[in-house]
Amino acid sequence: MSETKINNIDNLTPRQIVDELNKFIIGQDNAKKSVAISLRNRWRRMNAEESIRDEILPNNIILIGPTGVGKTEIARRLARLAKAPFIKVEASKFTEVGYVGRDVESMIRDLTDIAVTMVKSEMQERVKIKAAERVEERILDMLIPPVKKPATQSTGFSDNSDENFEPSTASDYELNQRTREKFREKLQKGELDDRKVELEVNASNPANMQIFGPAGMEEMGINIQDFLGSLSPQKKKKKQVKISDARKILLDEESEKLIDHDAAVSEALNRVQTSGIVFVDEIDKIAAGTTGDGRGGGGPDVSRQGVQRDLLPIVEGSNVSTKYGMVKTDHVLFIASGAFHVSKPSDLIPELQGRFPIRVEMDSLTEEDFYKILTIPQNALIKQYQAMLESEGVKLAFDDEAIREIAKLAAEVNESVENIGARRLHTILSTVLEELLYAIPDDIKDGDITIDKPYVDKQIGEIITNRDLSHYIL
Repeated sequence: MSETKINNIDNLTPRQIVDELNKFIIGQDNAKKSVAISLRNRWRRMNAEESIRDEILPNNIILIGPTGVGKTEIARRLARLAKAPFIKVEASKFTEVGYVGRDVESMIRDLTDIAVTMVKSEMQERVKIKAAERVEERILDMLIPPVKKPATQSTGFSDNSDENFEPSTASDYELNQRTREKFREKLQKGELDDRKVELEVNASNPANMQIFGPAGMEEMGINIQDFLGSLSPQKKKKKQVKISDARKILLDEESEKLIDHDAAVSEALNRVQTSGIVFVDEIDKIAAGTTGDGRGGGGPDVSRQGVQRDLLPIVEGSNVSTKYGMVKTDHVLFIASGAFHVSKPSDLIPELQGRFPIRVEMDSLTEEDFYKILTIPQNALIKQYQAMLESEGVKLAFDDEAIREIAKLAAEVNESVENIGARRLHTILSTVLEELLYAIPDDIKDGDITIDKPYVDKQIGEIITNRDLSHYIL
């Protein structure tokens, strides 16, 4: 498949990429720099001389740090920024070839499915206007069935003005067309949205059986399901729906008809191969910890190393068979992450270590980091709660002292119980707001509510001071 120059990231420089990531992620400057360089290097490769383009390999990264410090969020935001196919998988869920379970190639097959869905959605968006026009005609046909045009009827009306129109002398076709136009106006204004029409929709299929087994069997199962599905026609059922809902159902149908499915699959395969990102979480779980004499342990360590050996060719670059065709993984970017509490990166097999040349140690979050996480990002937790309560007519505000107290408590609990990073903020903030969330809208209909430091202390102070309670609740 020929590669063309891509500009998905609008030629963003590494510094600009970091600036974009800063809108959602606090701290972790080293990790942001590394992923920004890796992303920019993709653009550099695609714009390099064709003779050397295929020789330039991606800079795969291992992010090392405790849970909740932003490892997954960095990878996810990077993929959104690049508009690239992205999948997050957990290394511990895969099994060695020959064992029952998912084989490592399934991550590429899943990534390809995501890419096809992404490309088809983009294509449907491009034909949305044309599809909407077709939907309008289909709904009009349900409301006012069209009348066949007489052979002697000239194209269009002789005079469309209401002043010169005579219903008594007009043909059935003309009357039908004028009625349809009046209903079209009502349809466009939304006046008919609550009226019900009868639609023929696809009957939902029962859940497909997941096939596990040796390498290749999973893909074989997918092909068998597709083959059996093609033998029997898609069952239809009639359903009464409102026009507002019918418009959405028909829009999906018409958009699906208008797009070029072959072109979508071709574009999706190209995107996977040139800009796909696979985030392999918990890679430390398949790294065998060393024993006291420096050798790897036995038992489950053998299986862990088997998963590593299976993962190696995917990361190195190989051809993976999918239901859409072969996918080359040579230039897919792999970002691995793990806490590495028990093991360390050097416990991975040497060949796999060599395929992750960049290692970044993530910083533990401080009290100041928690304060910034609550206030700065566009998707900050406080802003999320404010948006939810605003839907109930309640305006929620936080004093600066209250926010700093929440940040302080999160840091203290992480230090005394277990460090789960920014996820601790979810626990503490939900505990602080629990009574309020319960009282709205039954007891509190609307109004302005400000959370201050005394309220935070009242809601959570006793739990913090009682070590046993904080272990179970926070």
